[in-house]
Amino acid sequence: MSEAKIEIKIGQIEFSGQGQQEWVAKQLDKILSKAEDLITLSTPPPEQPSDSTQPKPMGKDTAIAGKTLPSFLSDKNATRSQVKKFLATAVWLEAKGNKRLTTGDVTKALKDSNQSRLSNPSDCLNKNVTKGFCEKDGREFFVTQEGKKSL
Repeated sequence: MSEAKIEIKIGQIEFSGQGQQEWVAKQLDKILSKAEDLITLSTPPPEQPSDSTQPKPMGKDTAIAGKTLPSFLSDKNATRSQVKKFLATAVWLEAKGNKRLTTGDVTKALKDSNQSRLSNPSDCLNKNVTKGFCEKDGREFFVTQEGKKSL
């Protein structure tokens, strides 16, 4: 009998064999009968973003939402530092059910509650983003769980 050689690749799985023609033919038949299973095995599952690496909005919190903004800022010692005041105000707004905020929402809430204004709300947001306390989402942002914990 003559020598035969086969090389086959299905997905990421490779097989090569060399020997008598009858034996190589049997191996090829076995591989082809399992081709679908081999493709499934060799195809990695699509990557899912890890929950631990993706920041998540903090969500509603009735304990916070039940307070007035001035009392919440006072409780969190967030009346002097503008960056902390911005963060605390954003936490308070999210606790009331706002999923995405703008710097305008924060300044309006402070103004509506007769609180002193922020000199540069965009800079306050950027500093909170740098610390990982807020996450930008297009033109909007949300407070992360880390941001809430920092207060």
